[in-house]
Amino acid sequence: MPELPEVEVVRETLDRELRQRTIRRARIRRRDIVLNLSSARDLARRLEGQRIHAVERRGKNLAFRFEGGRVLQSQLRMTGRFALGRERPDRVRYRHIVAEFDLDDGRTLYYDDMRRLGGFRWLEKEEWEAVAGALGPEPLDRRFTARDLASTLAGSRAPVKNALLDQRRIAGIGNIYASEALFRARIHPARSAASLTGTEVAALHRSVRRVLREALRSAGTTLRDFRAVNGRSGRFQQRLAVYGRQGAPCRRCGGAIERIVQAGRSTFFCPTCQVPTHEKRRAAASAARRRSRDASRGR
Repeated sequence: MPELPEVEVVRETLDRELRQRTIRRARIRRRDIVLNLSSARDLARRLEGQRIHAVERRGKNLAFRFEGGRVLQSQLRMTGRFALGRERPDRVRYRHIVAEFDLDDGRTLYYDDMRRLGGFRWLEKEEWEAVAGALGPEPLDRRFTARDLASTLAGSRAPVKNALLDQRRIAGIGNIYASEALFRARIHPARSAASLTGTEVAALHRSVRRVLREALRSAGTTLRDFRAVNGRSGRFQQRLAVYGRQGAPCRRCGGAIERIVQAGRSTFFCPTCQVPTHEKRRAAASAARRRSRDASRGR
């Protein structure tokens, strides 16, 4: 599922291309992509004649903002993608177009979704504000500090990986970047979120922000389904340290990357670099005993 970097890459293109464009005609071909209205025709009717003031992002959600603060919320989920042009896009890549939005400049915005897990919600200003307000802070916001992350994780008995995926705690982080950030911070994904020390939280805060920024510069991660507007692929998959690399050597220590399942999702980590707390204590105690024995023998 597209995470913050992938959705932001899509948003940047759509905002640049669609800002101040008017939707002259909308064709919604499948009822199941309309997530909160009674019919596809109802959504199409509301969209026709609307001018797009901006395309924004909140967490993993796209928001097409119209006059009066009304919003068309879009969730790409697993296979949703957009194409924009004066002609229908390549039928090989875009075989499942389920919505078309004709614009006032002669172009059409196409929405393709093979599995139709994503879709659209038409929201009044207050409804969108409630949706956005229910999400946690944006991890790349300058105001999101290590102290904020510590407050978010404090008191949670959930594994830290699961806490990072909770959109009510932090918006936009998913499976890929949670695994990558935890590896960079040398934190085991099964650790209790509340067990992290201040030093570990600071390391995780830096790792989360760095990995998201690097992914943005690489136009996101394309493993199978994600495509930016008009089919552009991401490049960050070439830099993944642990995600999807089960059995491959760790780029840091050479040990084998392992996979576990947490809350029904795959987590990838290095068991050598990301050691659970109790094992760290046991190793430290063992090292202390060795030092003590060595010192005794030396005397």
